[in-house]
Amino acid sequence: MKKWIYLIAPAILLVIFLFFFFAHREEAREKQIALKAEQAIREKEEADRKAEVERKAREDAERRAAERLAAEQQKEADRIARWEEQGRQIKEATDRSNAEADVLAKKASELEIELDALRQAKAKLNAQVLGQLKDLETALIERRTAELQTQRMVQMIANRAAESSLVRAPAPAPAGR
Repeated sequence: MKKWIYLIAPAILLVIFLFFFFAHREEAREKQIALKAEQAIREKEEADRKAEVERKAREDAERRAAERLAAEQQKEADRIARWEEQGRQIKEATDRSNAEADVLAKKASELEIELDALRQAKAKLNAQVLGQLKDLETALIERRTAELQTQRMVQMIANRAAESSLVRAPAPAPAGR
C-alpha cells in the first residue's frame, strides 16, 4: 500500500490543484481581461495625453515660430524705418548744407564783385596818385629849372651890370675948375 500512497497523494493534490486552478482560471481570465482593458485605457489615456502634449508642443512651436517671425518682421521694419530715418536726416543735412553753400556762394560772389570793384578803385587811385606824383615831379623839375633859369639870368644880369659903364663910378672930376 505504500506504493499507492506515492500515487494517490499526488493525484489528490492534483485534483485539489485542478479544482482551484479551474475555479481561479475564470477569475484570472477576468482579471487579465480587466487588466488588459485597464492597460488599454491607460495606453489610450497615455496616447491622448501624448497627443495633447504633442498638440500643445506643436501649438507652442507654431506660436513661437509666429512670434519669432513677427519679431523678425518687426526688426526688419525697425531696420528699414531706421534706414529711412537716417536717409531722411542725411537728405535734410545735405539740403541744409546745399542751401548754406548756395548762400555762402552767393555771398562769396558778392564779395568777389566787391573785391573786384575795390581793386579797380585801388587801381584808379594808384593811377591818380601816380599821375599826381608825375605832375608833382614835373612841377618840381620845372621849379628847379625855373630857379636855375632865374639864377642864370641873375648871374647874367650881374655880369652885364658889372661890365656895364653905368655901374662904374664916374672918374673923379678934375680938380680945377
